[in-house]
Amino acid sequence: MGEHAVLFSEPSIVCAVDKRLDVRLTARADDQVNVVSALGQYHATLSALHDDTSLTFVVSAIRHLAPQLTQGFDLHITAGFSHTVGLGSSAAVTVGVVAALLAYVDADRNPNAVFDRALAVLHDVQHGRGSGADLAASIYGGVIGYQVTPRRIETLAASLPLALYYVGYKMKTPDVLAHVEAISASQPEVYASLYSLMGEVTHQAYDCIARNDIATLGRLLNTYHGLLCALGVSDANLDDLVHRLRAEDSVLGAKISGSGLGDCVVALGHSDASIIPYKPIPMAVAPQGVHIEVV
Repeated sequence: MGEHAVLFSEPSIVCAVDKRLDVRLTARADDQVNVVSALGQYHATLSALHDDTSLTFVVSAIRHLAPQLTQGFDLHITAGFSHTVGLGSSAAVTVGVVAALLAYVDADRNPNAVFDRALAVLHDVQHGRGSGADLAASIYGGVIGYQVTPRRIETLAASLPLALYYVGYKMKTPDVLAHVEAISASQPEVYASLYSLMGEVTHQAYDCIARNDIATLGRLLNTYHGLLCALGVSDANLDDLVHRLRAEDSVLGAKISGSGLGDCVVALGHSDASIIPYKPIPMAVAPQGVHIEVV
């Protein structure tokens, strides 16, 4: 919860899911840089790193650490989920590559250091846009409260019965953010009030998690989805999926998960997947975020 409004210093609630992405870096004796992933392959030298639209976050991460690199490397990226599903996958690969490179140059790689570097990469790729909430989830794991200004990353003790469904398509987050900027420009005061209301709903969700009041939390998810609709980031299929899930007695609430205009819907409670005509994504909250191992 907190999508879009988090960009305006409102609070958010995010979690890491148990779909892991693996980044393996192997040192080279020359200055060659080779990347292999499901999205494509990349070959360059440290002194001549070129752009690649399929691996934008990876190349940007390498560029940010390039001044500290004295020799090249091979980078193999594998994911336990399809790249067609969002789920913060761009954030996960950014965190994984940044963490691997920090370990490679033996630099500070505590969670805050990884976050600062990864956020710089995110802003580089997205032209200053992006809160870093999904980065925080990938780095710290579990369920966390996150706020941009003043920065707050807080672990929330929560055991939430979450379910995910994929609507069948997605729009890149930078494109969604650009869309929202464009439509909000004509009514800045209205949209400012909308973000403030989103923040209030998220504050109440914090309280519900603290009290383990799951029923009220479900109703707040429904409310937040309505606010996302008002923002202009829902569509007919997302609304259909949300309302099908809410019709299930075991589901307490449902909303868009992420920036919207595609991707996933998250439900609080488990539905009968056989009667929902959208792709279920089995998941659980992952207590551990980024894990760095040097061998």
